[in-house]
Amino acid sequence: MTAPLLVELLTEELPPRALTRLAEAFGANLFDNLRGQNFLGADAAPTVFATPRRLAVLISGVHEKQPDRVAERKGPAVAAGLDAAGRPTPALIGFANFCGVEPAKLGKTSSDKGEYFVFRTKQKGEYLKQHLAVLVESALKKLPVPKLMRWGDGEAQFVRPVHGVILLHGNKTVPGTVLGVKSGNNTRGHRFLCRGAITIRQAKDYEKILKRSGKVLPSFAARREAIRRALDAAAKKIAPGTAWDLGHSAELVDEVTSLVEFPVVLAGGFDHAFLELPPECLVISMQQHQKYFPLADKSGKLLPRFLFVSNMKVANPKEIIHGNERVLRARLADAQFFFKQDRRQRLRDRLPRLADVVYHNKLGSQLERVQRMEKLAGKIALALKTERARAERAAQLSKADLLTEMVGEFPELQGIMGRYYAKYDQEPTVVADAVEQHYWPRAAGGELPRHPIAVCVALADKLDTLVGIYGIGLVPTGDKDPFGLRRAALGVVRLLVEKSLALDVTDLLSQARALFPHGTLADGVVQDLHGFMLERLKSYLREQGFEPDEIEAVVSLTPARLDQVLPRLKALKAFRALPEAQALAAANKRIRNILRQAGGTPADKVNPARLTEPAEQGLAEAVQTLEAQVAPLFRAGQYAEALKRLAGLRPAVDEFFDKVMVMVDDAPVRDNRLALLNRLSKLFLNVADISRLQG
Repeated sequence: MTAPLLVELLTEELPPRALTRLAEAFGANLFDNLRGQNFLGADAAPTVFATPRRLAVLISGVHEKQPDRVAERKGPAVAAGLDAAGRPTPALIGFANFCGVEPAKLGKTSSDKGEYFVFRTKQKGEYLKQHLAVLVESALKKLPVPKLMRWGDGEAQFVRPVHGVILLHGNKTVPGTVLGVKSGNNTRGHRFLCRGAITIRQAKDYEKILKRSGKVLPSFAARREAIRRALDAAAKKIAPGTAWDLGHSAELVDEVTSLVEFPVVLAGGFDHAFLELPPECLVISMQQHQKYFPLADKSGKLLPRFLFVSNMKVANPKEIIHGNERVLRARLADAQFFFKQDRRQRLRDRLPRLADVVYHNKLGSQLERVQRMEKLAGKIALALKTERARAERAAQLSKADLLTEMVGEFPELQGIMGRYYAKYDQEPTVVADAVEQHYWPRAAGGELPRHPIAVCVALADKLDTLVGIYGIGLVPTGDKDPFGLRRAALGVVRLLVEKSLALDVTDLLSQARALFPHGTLADGVVQDLHGFMLERLKSYLREQGFEPDEIEAVVSLTPARLDQVLPRLKALKAFRALPEAQALAAANKRIRNILRQAGGTPADKVNPARLTEPAEQGLAEAVQTLEAQVAPLFRAGQYAEALKRLAGLRPAVDEFFDKVMVMVDDAPVRDNRLALLNRLSKLFLNVADISRLQG
């Protein structure tokens, strides 16, 4: 017989951004622990619940008692357990004595390694109550909790203090102690809307009872959906077409869902005069600082209204709305004051004060950094044949808004406010846009800078960060990357690849390194960073849907022109669909092995006079002909057409390996054949190392 099992931890308010991760991990861990102890029936399935004050899981189909089972202990191999006459050897006798039986009582079993003696015993199933508390604590210990708390005078530790534990199997309370708290079948509902303990008599009724008696929606997914529906209804009530889903609203819905147990959506407003502020300032103030949902009309223009999610249901919410409006009004008033104050001084007049702002104690001030960025952006602009003076001007102004009151109060607005202030100072539009866009992409998959001037400054900013921070030894380790070097490297990769910029990444790194004082950075920083960026490139290409062996075939050549990587990969994907591809890949693998075993650096100049075999003469002629045909294709970046033509080498390659011995004793002949194979291999290496393709 099976029954549903309910496990609930009643806690103090849990970290909102970690709530779903904790709940899902708890449910999965407990389910795995029960399955490992044979307590789950065939129909068992977990349902996870998470609110700010509780983690719970309901698992269907849980046995009250484990099924009886046969346990096996493996002994020596049959060949080692019996002598030539079939009598037990000391090894078998020792194993039997250890198991407490005669050798004749032992069984046998077969595996892929041979036949073995085994000792089989029947084990009676044990009851759930003997194991459940231990299994729950084991599941809790595996949760992804960075910091633990200790409360009271006990030794228990968890992410937040625990006040109650439910262990309920069907309608029976399972006795046990978890994190120092004895189990029961009582819980508590909403902190303000419910008074007293709530008894859960049947595990299957947990969600229904909490909704009805506790004023709690325990399901995170159901609570989130209720919030979204209520936001839609409230926005529509204000005016048809009113939108609340602006920017990062999806993440905000998740966060708010983690903060409330009984959500109620209310609407508030603010003074129309605050709409004179940049809309980003209003949105960030509401979304990030107050957890409100700003509203926009059909055209996308912000309205002087907002929605928010309350954790209280009252007959008259007037005071709740008024309190939230008052808090927002104070914050927006500060922003309005800062905005007016900041515009009294031009961005360019703030630049000297950057000398007083430390970028890093080993890398100097923000002013020194801006001066490096200015020079590097100018060089990149020359290479891209765009306006050098404007790229340098944008780089010069790029960090000036760090000294403004607005960015000091709202750090998330750096770059954004710089753009507004640059436009107010009547800087060229492309310069003002670059001040904002040089931070792009702000997140993985985010938008790239649009204008070439912004691209130049974005590259300069990211390259200076990479070379400087990496060069002083602050290399990312594990999941720690406090300076965002992985994000910066991926940004450079995306800019070069997606903008098809004909720039050598090692040249860019070298130019950035040259702008630092001599002796500041490690000698091998350029080479090390190139490898670091290629690792980011691999991750990026996997997300684009390319196969690991295709990526390895191209990236193993350590390309410096990253703009050529996608065309090469697309060409390689088309090539491997050809009937000749597999044979040529295998031949290239054989060629690479032969060249490696030969040692040294093989020549690539073939002496026709030493080509004695018809098969090697035919291959040499085919290689020479194709070299002339594909060279202009490689220069034009027509890699797919080049590989298609190289596929025509298969008959000559097959015949060569069928009829020609490469590693002969005659050294001049051997070296000449190695040179021919080297030239053949180099033809393909103009695109990829096809020897790395699998099957």
